[in-house]
Amino acid sequence: MEEDKNEDKPWKKGDFSKKLIKPYLVNSDDRDFMESIVLGEDDSIFAFDKPSGLACQTRSPADRTFDALLGVYARSNGKRPKLIHRLDMLTSGVIIASKTKPSAAFFQQAFEQRKAKKTYVAIVKGPPIEEVEGVLEYYVQRYQKEPNLALMRAVGSDDEGAQNAVTRYNVLASHEDYHFLMLTPETGRTHQLRVHLESFGRPILADPYYGVDVTSEGYQAPRLMLHAYRLLTPHLDGGDIDIVADIPDDMRKCLDDLSLESGLLALKEKTS
Repeated sequence: MEEDKNEDKPWKKGDFSKKLIKPYLVNSDDRDFMESIVLGEDDSIFAFDKPSGLACQTRSPADRTFDALLGVYARSNGKRPKLIHRLDMLTSGVIIASKTKPSAAFFQQAFEQRKAKKTYVAIVKGPPIEEVEGVLEYYVQRYQKEPNLALMRAVGSDDEGAQNAVTRYNVLASHEDYHFLMLTPETGRTHQLRVHLESFGRPILADPYYGVDVTSEGYQAPRLMLHAYRLLTPHLDGGDIDIVADIPDDMRKCLDDLSLESGLLALKEKTS
């Protein structure tokens, strides 16, 4: 008689399915939190200023993610706003979510067609930058650094899976070997800005994965110094909307500590 191959296993296939994991349930504190970071809303979208350290999504529905927190705005039928785009967990700044299916389709298309324009700011460390304005263009490739950690790296154009990535930069302020940059990605690759600045020899302060671990030498920034400052996008009702998330306090302090505060005025002049 053939032995049952599963007789010694206390579980069956599917026991670890996401369907069996209870989803995160929002509470009154979550509602207060979301109200504290909302930048504005209309009939189509919500705009938020996401803090650093909050993941947009994870593999587990039980995690307290930004996507899960949108449950604060769920309707009586259980439907909640839908994320249009994402930011890295360590990146702060502007993020939007749609309220309706038509708005979700419209804004997703705007992002796919590169009609939505993003402006980031970053504090980096490295040698003097000769050109105050320039373009970074490196092909990037996804790779598995560890079993549960997929990252990106700069590669040659002929490498398998290589994707072209383009970022425009503008130096807002420099002092010694620290720089405050305005960044405009023309493509939307995963970790694009972080990989590009590593390849440029000026990694973002406190980036745990790309470039030199700048928290171990010199100034110790409290977190990844990358902020999604502005989103300019067409709107479902016509025209454009311009959403700005002001520079957060921890980044302002870093700018002051590194004598880069003059870059704040330069940023306003270039984005006005």
